[in-house]
Amino acid sequence: MPAKEQVIQSVWTRPRRVRREQPSLSQEQIVAEAIRLLDADGIEALSMRRLGARLNAGATSLYSYVANKDELIELVVDEVYGEMEVPDADDPEGWRSAAARSAQSLRATILRHPWLVSVLGRAGFSSLGPNMMRNTDRMLAVFEAGGYDLDEADHAMKALLAYVVGMGTSEAAWLTALARSGKSQEEWVEGLWPAVEAAAQPYPRLRAWCASRRTGDPMGSSSTDIFSYGLDRLLDGLGKA
Repeated sequence: MPAKEQVIQSVWTRPRRVRREQPSLSQEQIVAEAIRLLDADGIEALSMRRLGARLNAGATSLYSYVANKDELIELVVDEVYGEMEVPDADDPEGWRSAAARSAQSLRATILRHPWLVSVLGRAGFSSLGPNMMRNTDRMLAVFEAGGYDLDEADHAMKALLAYVVGMGTSEAAWLTALARSGKSQEEWVEGLWPAVEAAAQPYPRLRAWCASRRTGDPMGSSSTDIFSYGLDRLLDGLGKA
């Protein structure tokens, strides 16, 4: 007897639930409030019970819209990805400008919602959401306009996204730590810098780096400058001859 086919659970792979009574909430309201909660307090604060309280509804009423917290995360991830802007493939400034603007838009989205990077792996089927599907299709078109066939465009797009998410993970962690500390960036650096200088003393290059950057950004230049430098080098490598 053949093994029973396993059904992969995802909010995108099941039919929407039918509600006979007039609902007091909508899926859109639930997702919007979940994003506000996540932005304010982070992923650790998200629970169906707490979200229900913010919506003046019991947690059980939310299950009419989502089967569990994982489905809710899939919905909020796709909603946030809807903030990302991908220019048209025939952007007059060319494919490289369109790819760069897409990367910068995704980075800005991550920095507005630092919790996002912590759930990308958990929201395994978020790529099936309409916003993710639309932006993926548009990014593939951008790379096709740069001379790639569809398979190469897929590889180039994934390399670009990996860079943005990797950089965004570090930046989001920094923003989260800063927010939890209750300090400004300047206060954080001022308090930490003596320890950084002391730790760098045995290492000549790090010692020279510290000597040249005694104040300001702990990375020595703005995070935007660092991101842009790496993005430019990546796009240099992706450019078709």
